[in-house]
Amino acid sequence: MHQWMLKITVYAERLLEDLDLLDWPDGLKEMQRHWIGKSEGADIIFDIKDSDNTFTVFTTRPDTLFGATYCVLAPEHPLVSEITHPDAASAVNAYVTEAVNKSDLQRTDLATEKTGVFTGAYAINPCNNAPIPIWVADYVLMTYGTGAIMAVPGHDERDHEFASAFGISIVEVIKGGEKPDGVCVNSDFLNGLRVAEAKEKMIAWLECEGRGTRQVQYRLRDWLFSRQRYWGEPFPLAHLEDGTIVQLPDEELPVELPPIDAYKPTEDGKPPLARADEEWLKVRLPDGRIATRETNIMPQWAGSCWYYLRFLDAHNTEAPFDTALEQYWMPVDLYMGGAEHAVLHLLYARFWHKVLYDSGLVSTQEPFQGLVNQGTILAESYQDDAGKYYYPHEVEQNNGKAVAKTSGVPLNVQLEKMSKSRFNVINPDDVIDRYGADAIRLYLLFIGPVTASTPWQDAGVEGVYRFLQRVWRLVIDEDSGELSEKLTDAAGTTESELWRELHKTIKQVTEDTESIDKMNTAISQMMIFVNTATQTKTLPKETLKIFLHLLAPYAPHIAQELWHRLSEAGFIAHEQWPTHDEAVLTSATVTIIAQVNGKLRNRLQLPADATNKEIEEAALADERVQRFIEGKPIRKVIVVPNRNLINIVV
Repeated sequence: MHQWMLKITVYAERLLEDLDLLDWPDGLKEMQRHWIGKSEGADIIFDIKDSDNTFTVFTTRPDTLFGATYCVLAPEHPLVSEITHPDAASAVNAYVTEAVNKSDLQRTDLATEKTGVFTGAYAINPCNNAPIPIWVADYVLMTYGTGAIMAVPGHDERDHEFASAFGISIVEVIKGGEKPDGVCVNSDFLNGLRVAEAKEKMIAWLECEGRGTRQVQYRLRDWLFSRQRYWGEPFPLAHLEDGTIVQLPDEELPVELPPIDAYKPTEDGKPPLARADEEWLKVRLPDGRIATRETNIMPQWAGSCWYYLRFLDAHNTEAPFDTALEQYWMPVDLYMGGAEHAVLHLLYARFWHKVLYDSGLVSTQEPFQGLVNQGTILAESYQDDAGKYYYPHEVEQNNGKAVAKTSGVPLNVQLEKMSKSRFNVINPDDVIDRYGADAIRLYLLFIGPVTASTPWQDAGVEGVYRFLQRVWRLVIDEDSGELSEKLTDAAGTTESELWRELHKTIKQVTEDTESIDKMNTAISQMMIFVNTATQTKTLPKETLKIFLHLLAPYAPHIAQELWHRLSEAGFIAHEQWPTHDEAVLTSATVTIIAQVNGKLRNRLQLPADATNKEIEEAALADERVQRFIEGKPIRKVIVVPNRNLINIVV
């Protein structure tokens, strides 16, 4: 079957090196490095005894060549049939037939018992001219490396298992641990050298003797880019009768899918697009020649590899995107997605983008500068010992333990990722019906950093809902439904403590929102502001309007409604984002909340630079505080300077 491939291997080294340019999680970068699989070592040529044939192996450990006591060929290796001794032919043929029917995963499973068969032929170890047996084994794949390996059972677990099973000699050639501290032994001119030095000396020797060369290999393979189905982007290519493949002229673009009679291959095995009528299949080229359209289609990656560029200029009918817009917007500042995309979509998109960069179509080498992996929401699940899951409504408590309602079977309660298969999904529609969309939105941002895995708690939604109710009551009187009598048209500075808390809130919410992973602490600061606002004698409208700007991205519906109730027109989202005044934050005095056993007892006005000891002394000397601690032993005093709070525990 003739199919299209993309030469991603040409970009393997750049895909590796340019990971250092990206602000991505280290774990995700490492997944891409592993997938690309760079290996530095040597290609080594082995002669076959009593034969003119040779084969090449690639190894990352040329320093262990003196310890190679056998070689293994993949069952599909073309030399297998040529070198096999007649006495071994029957066994080898049977083994090969069985092996080629196994998947690569089955063949390379480390837990699988190693199998193999001796060909009856011998290779010559190039460094000592010793004859070593050539085996055929299915754990060697023709699709990786050269399809042949040199086996060093003294220093490779897999090779050791194989040699032990079949009675093959095992020679130690490294003492004192493996790289980089090991020292070569039983290795002639390498003896006494450490691993790194021995590698270099052996490669130099191989190249000097004409027995090998320095080599870099990658596990990454070229990308199969053809699909034999209907849905997908058709290739803008056509075939001439002489076998030449030509690109369709721009006037033919985009190539749209044709109507067909059935979404299945033709009777002779051609892709579904071959079912199209001649009017679509045959295309006249500008020079008058007739060509047949390509009937393979592209995989889904054809769109997902560059969609971010089309977003820049989605309605452009003349080009994929405008160059000026690409230069203004790219690269993407932040990509949020799961780690499951690491070695497929994200790697493919990087490759695609580099091709566009080399073609002069984009101005950046990488598409996504910053990336974070979103966290997951956990919830309680109920599972019996047989592995069956139960819905919460199928569970009841019996003596404090969860059991199935109908059968009484004991159930294990655990926190797991929300999943329909685990029957522990919380329906957001139910939460919205009860608390509103703002509450669930705010709760999801409040329960932890967006990259963390955090448990769902109904009580937490209730708490956030109460916070939004307090915000509402700052503006609207609960009894009359009209504007609160505390509201005033006076300047925000008339309530100095609240004004300072507002500017502190502006600063923290702005910084935490921009950092993406601190939205929960931004909400915490807004809660502190609301607590302060609730306790002031008056509420300047100026202060509240600025606060609503900060709340709007987190709870847009209530913020917009209160914005209108305060006689403002238009969308609050379109208003200028507020900025804090550093001078307000560095005022000469600050308000310290004085608590006794966690309950507010007074507010103290103290110098902004007051020490913890001075705050403690002032609180203990305050008349209102003394009424609640008089005659009681003080067990602990907790001062939290950054929260302007002191708590006295009696």
